[in-house]
Amino acid sequence: MKAALALESGEVFVGTSVGVPGEVTGEVVFHTGMTGYQEIFTDPSYRGQIVTMTYPHIGNYGVNHEDLEAAHPAAAGIVIRELSAVFSNWRAKEGLEAFLQRHRLMGISGIDTRALTKHLREQGALRGVISTQDLQARRLVAKAKASPTLVGQDLVREVTCDHPYRLGPHEVRGIPLSSWEDERGLQVGVPHVGVMDFGVKVQIQRCLQERGCIVTVVPAKTTAQELMHLRTDGVVLSNGPGDPAAVTYAVETIRQLLHEISQGTLHVPLFGICLGHQLLGLALGGQTYKLKFGHHGANHPVKDLTTGKVEITSQNHGFAVDINSLPSGVLEVTHLNLNDQTVEGMRHRQLPVFSVQYHPEASPGPHDSRYLFDRFLQLIRGETAPHA
Repeated sequence: MKAALALESGEVFVGTSVGVPGEVTGEVVFHTGMTGYQEIFTDPSYRGQIVTMTYPHIGNYGVNHEDLEAAHPAAAGIVIRELSAVFSNWRAKEGLEAFLQRHRLMGISGIDTRALTKHLREQGALRGVISTQDLQARRLVAKAKASPTLVGQDLVREVTCDHPYRLGPHEVRGIPLSSWEDERGLQVGVPHVGVMDFGVKVQIQRCLQERGCIVTVVPAKTTAQELMHLRTDGVVLSNGPGDPAAVTYAVETIRQLLHEISQGTLHVPLFGICLGHQLLGLALGGQTYKLKFGHHGANHPVKDLTTGKVEITSQNHGFAVDINSLPSGVLEVTHLNLNDQTVEGMRHRQLPVFSVQYHPEASPGPHDSRYLFDRFLQLIRGETAPHA
């Protein structure tokens, strides 16, 4: 079945439908990872986006059940050069095409993804539409132009959990909480971490569980008072999609948590990841802005300014914290992106609060960033000062 991808800039690419037929709009971005397509397609941070894979051959190792970042794909659609006709991997349970069809995800293959990626690098991320229903170029471009931009969109409300749930150190399925003061599963001496779910990836939960934590995941609109009732030992501000400035309720909750920590009525460290990093920046008085084409890939070099070491990181974000907007004397920039010098990490100078823009839970090959979870646990145990 024929399919077309049209961009708001007027370009139209005609190829073959993959997944299911239909029509979908979204912001078209590109991801430079050679592997990890099932993690990418199921990452809640891609809500509202059409993801172009720059690696030409996708689907050759199939799909397994363990590497999904959420129960269902979050991307609006996918764009690939060539879908593998066969797959081979000892962990695979099905092919990518079957996975796309089962989850009702649509996409397009057989187009020049190199030309598309070059165009996105020059023009920036663009609104687009994939369609099997309408292949008329002028109408499709008009639909792309009429679709909403990510700026100002609160997509967190579409991917966050409906109710809080709890995971033990070795549990795959969480138990729902009957109340905000539910103590089922808590154990003396076992770290209890609260995760504000702005679109949390499964691997973030696993990284905490692997370190012996009990994890309680709460909806994005959870208030600071409700979090305090849970009596957590630390709070993770998760990744997520959309414009951080539009998630005003989360910014207010984080601001209230910071106030309680500074007053000494709450004794928990905060750890922000990706969108959580941006929301923390806003709560502390900074500003965020839209990047030209975002950072989407598995090989972004980031320098840790506190050690001088360079990490190879996995990234997925379209917004960044404005380094010049950060309040002087309150925050210290700890990590910088070596490609464009954007802020990749920061920490509070007095409070046990820090964050990174990239994904320490991901494994783009090296595990360069996993130490950040250890640092978070050290803060929980009181083994490390906030500024160390």
